[in-house]
Amino acid sequence: MIPEKSRQKLHEVIYEADTPAGKFFDLALLVVIIISIVAVMLESVASIRLVYGKELAIAEWVITILFSIEYISRIIAVKKPLSYILSFYGIIDLLSTLPKYVDILIPGLSLSFLLSIRALRLLRVFRILKLVHFVGASNQLLIALKKSRAKIAVFLFAVIILCIILGTIMYMIEGPESGFTNIPVSIYWTIVTLTTVGFGDITPITPLGQFVSVIIMIMGYGIIAVPTGLVTAQFMQERNDVNNTQRCPNCNADHHKDNASYCYNCGYHLQKRRNDQ
Repeated sequence: MIPEKSRQKLHEVIYEADTPAGKFFDLALLVVIIISIVAVMLESVASIRLVYGKELAIAEWVITILFSIEYISRIIAVKKPLSYILSFYGIIDLLSTLPKYVDILIPGLSLSFLLSIRALRLLRVFRILKLVHFVGASNQLLIALKKSRAKIAVFLFAVIILCIILGTIMYMIEGPESGFTNIPVSIYWTIVTLTTVGFGDITPITPLGQFVSVIIMIMGYGIIAVPTGLVTAQFMQERNDVNNTQRCPNCNADHHKDNASYCYNCGYHLQKRRNDQ
């Protein structure tokens, strides 16, 4: 059993980036994550894998061991390990660590299972999601998105209805002769045109169809701006007095206010460690 003081010190290093040790840990972890992502990308290039396959394999093992140590340390550093293990970041950390061990635990599978093994190994790319740890403003953005979700849902529902109506109209105007063979295809063309991507294979021929398509494309620019404005307005209303680096050593909750003395979730005394020192 790890001593309480050692556990608190470990928690300070891993979960609190506003301390010198925490900043160094996050910086080192950030470098390792970037190296691991680059290694996965290089491994997918056949010519590079042929020449540097052994070096990439060694680097992957070193990175996997480092991430395993980090994962175990994060579990030890909190009083309630399940709060971290079952959290979003805990699951991502586990998924990004497992694939290399799977290669050892399940050797000699038949050819039909090789694609599954390859898919598991590609889960290493999930390590890029660990980069979210280092973006403090991302927490405010997530809160703004959550508070705007009802408005965004209503807006998207209205866009879907609009696409169905416009797609049906285009099917009636153009018909199969212009490539609008059925209503689902016409709706798909409308969605692609509304997002200003462009279908490519289907083009309106009749003047009326071209006029409607121009209206759809112009509407696309306005539609793209609406959800952005909704989230931005909510984002600007969010308070900036939230500490995005401190986590409760007891329940692993974050989003505490600056200089908070107690955890809003479990009531744990956040300043207890400093008072004891």
